[in-house]
Amino acid sequence: MTLLSSRPSRPVEPGLLSKALEVAGRLANDATDVITATAGRGAHPATLDSPFDWVTDTDRILERHTRRVLTAEFPGIPVVGHEFGADHGADVAEYRWVVDSVDGTANYVAGVPWCAYSLALVDASGPVVGVVADPYRAQIYAAARGRGARANGKPLKLVDRAGTAGAIVCTELARKGPWPGMGEFIERAAAAHAGVRVLGSAALSIAQVALGHAAAAVLHSYHEWDVAGSVAMAIEAGAVVLDKHGEDTALPTDGLLVAAPGVADEVLGWWQETAAVGT
Repeated sequence: MTLLSSRPSRPVEPGLLSKALEVAGRLANDATDVITATAGRGAHPATLDSPFDWVTDTDRILERHTRRVLTAEFPGIPVVGHEFGADHGADVAEYRWVVDSVDGTANYVAGVPWCAYSLALVDASGPVVGVVADPYRAQIYAAARGRGARANGKPLKLVDRAGTAGAIVCTELARKGPWPGMGEFIERAAAAHAGVRVLGSAALSIAQVALGHAAAAVLHSYHEWDVAGSVAMAIEAGAVVLDKHGEDTALPTDGLLVAAPGVADEVLGWWQETAAVGT
């Protein structure tokens, strides 16, 4: 398998990388303060489709703040956000910012300490800069193309695994419940003596792989703003990033697997086989 980080990527002007890291880190710190101060209040269901499809004042406030700062600091680079959609021209711009101000909103609303703020600068080759705030653990994860990944300033380097026995594999529910084949996937993992965890934040699920806490993370579906920040972190830490077909595309459109290199084939096999059963 090929690491996504080894694929040819567009060179990025060093000054842009440095400034993007600095500004994104500042915004992640702002988000940490707001999320920890407001968790558990000020929310209501956004639609009738699901009682857990939440919108909060915090989501909107943080995204507005993020947009104001990015527009001032990076004029001409459009922003794509969970709450307010895409700026004009985002689909054809050389660079775009993508933000999810609270990834794991149902957890945030309930006071469950597992949600994140995710921000990334993206180009045609994938994430350029990614920053993820993990407020409840007082951690800021940051990565930039070719510069590595850090947790609170400490360099991260993924330690590879020889197998999945005894390991954690993260996944997330699809919008309306388990994804096709999810039950069978969990059974396959259990048969291999691995444990599957569904914790409620796509960004933090991927981050666990980069941090070495989980062997892999599988997302049947996702939004770019959920994962771009933590995918940047995973790439720079040395993880494999693939779609459901095993292709190493920048931000896959058909599912997402992030894994330690030594277990990627095994977990991809579970996913492909059980997805076929679930269709």
